[in-house]
Amino acid sequence: MVRKKINATTDNSKWEAPVRKKFRKPRKPMTDEQKAAAVERLAKARAIRAAKNPDYGQTNIHESLRDLNEDHQLHPDKVKLWIKTQKDLVKVARASVRQKIKGSESRLSNHEGYIRNMQSYLKNGDWVDMFYGEHQQGKIRQSCIALSYYWYGPKKGQPNRTPNIYYPDLGCVWTTEMELEG
Repeated sequence: MVRKKINATTDNSKWEAPVRKKFRKPRKPMTDEQKAAAVERLAKARAIRAAKNPDYGQTNIHESLRDLNEDHQLHPDKVKLWIKTQKDLVKVARASVRQKIKGSESRLSNHEGYIRNMQSYLKNGDWVDMFYGEHQQGKIRQSCIALSYYWYGPKKGQPNRTPNIYYPDLGCVWTTEMELEG
């Protein structure tokens, strides 16, 4: 059985270009006086809203963090500023990744991970990163909450301690020298 070749013809004479959406005209820039007036209006509106709702601006912050002292090193306001700084650093790191600069991918993932950890802290109240600060300049010191004890061998019944961890019963950080002394 022989198949016939089929010739198709297409008529595009009635085709029209898709209609573009309306172009939105950009707003005029505000003058300095208009900006100052807008800032005042927003401040008034925020004050009124804060008076009506005492939890205003605190909805995404864990309850344990709401009453922290302003001087605390992990105060939510400080952490929010750190997140903003890290997001700016992410923009720079993304540009360097596009330029294929050596080490830029690891810097980008480091900044993104730090942002994720800080957002998790604000949501859950648990700081999970080993560093803190605007540029991760401070290192978190670990602290022992409950002692563990050796349960067999020659040290049975003695506390099991790890170097570089703060122990409240000693009032200091346990060091390797202390471990060698016994």
